Amino acid sequence: MFNLNEYPLPFRETDLVPYMSVETVRLHHDKHLGTYIANLNKLIADTKYAEMDLREIILASAKDATATKIFNNAAQIFNHEFFFNCLGRGNNLIPDLMSDEFGGVAEFKEKFKAVANDVFGSGWVWVVRRPDKKFEIISTKNADTPIAHGLKPVLVLDLWEHAYYLDYQNRRADFVDCFLESLIDWKFVVDNLGVE
Repeated sequence: MFNLNEYPLPFRETDLVPYMSVETVRLHHDKHLGTYIANLNKLIADTKYAEMDLREIILASAKDATATKIFNNAAQIFNHEFFFNCLGRGNNLIPDLMSDEFGGVAEFKEKFKAVANDVFGSGWVWVVRRPDKKFEIISTKNADTPIAHGLKPVLVLDLWEHAYYLDYQNRRADFVDCFLESLIDWKFVVDNLGVE
């Protein structure tokens, strides 16, 4: 069974102020992530999924038409943990490997914004690394996650309203800008790329 304590924030609740309020961080982590964890625990009790780790649950349930609720909650746990790990009082130290791939820092940001601003409703914007080692900026809807499609997540932005509405109301584009300019922990991104 899964527990919220296994998914601690990698920063203090106050670390992202003024770009993200303590109230947003607390609501997002404790309430939203906590609910996905509680739901998943109920859904997998006494099933074949109960003995699997989170990635195994995501990969197995993605192929199981009867396990949509299990997939949604498991994927939301993964997506949220990854999002929280991407957050920090950022800087513009975009890895050369990524900025080169997209034509430079400014071009990377413009491409990321374009994908983010095209998301209708709830979803996620990801920088992923494909099996051919190329980077790509994609969006996923609802709980969908790149690992279900054989893609390596590198960076993610949560565009569900609970991620930004208390601080930005309907100005989602401002939240996207703020994420790119001030909220990315590029050290996590670089560490996550690893040596392949």
